[in-house]
Amino acid sequence: VQLQASGGGLVPPGGSLRLSCAASGNISSINDMGWYRQAPGKQRELVGSITTSITSGGTIKYVDPGVKGRFTISRDNAKNTVYLQMNSLKPEDTAVYYCNAWIGGYNYWGQGTQVTVSS
Repeated sequence: VQLQASGGGLVPPGGSLRLSCAASGNISSINDMGWYRQAPGKQRELVGSITTSITSGGTIKYVDPGVKGRFTISRDNAKNTVYLQMNSLKPEDTAVYYCNAWIGGYNYWGQGTQVTVSS
């Protein structure tokens, strides 16, 4: 299984970016897909995730309260892809963003994609 992340870049404060992460390979079932970020000198932190409920089959979305209202997470099941729409970006959003997924009981990480918010 591979996770391919894309969409990072340099944007001015107030700008927007959309990150994409596509899962490929021997995919049995995707239980959870999400995004983490790690700023220089800081620990990696969860930004948002989408989890498939085992009981209902529905999805449960989580977005960190610190970015709620600015960031939106979504998923295209047909494409095995998770998106992170980031609006009203701030300099403190600057970090390497990592895609993460639980697939078939195993945890996978994508390569990081750099997001830099600067004028």
